Amino acid sequence: MDKVLSARVDEAVIRQIGLLARELKTTKKAIIESAVRLYSEQSGLKKKLDVFEQTCGSWNRSESPEETVNQARSAFRGSMERHQL
Repeated sequence: MDKVLSARVDEAVIRQIGLLARELKTTKKAIIESAVRLYSEQSGLKKKLDVFEQTCGSWNRSESPEETVNQARSAFRGSMERHQL
């Protein structure tokens, strides 16, 4: 899904995007998207932005599901006891 992006950009950069789009017979959107992807790959940031890779395995917990549930219930009960009138 495409979204609208609003940014203040130097006029020379806008002209350069337009020129590139005409020369490469593509859209300004494609030029900007390609530039951002290329910059991300060159900076190594793409590896940091891979959400699936970062969260894959996060469901592996050291405790069992029963222990997790018991801890949550215990915390809930404790908060309910503190706030009783």
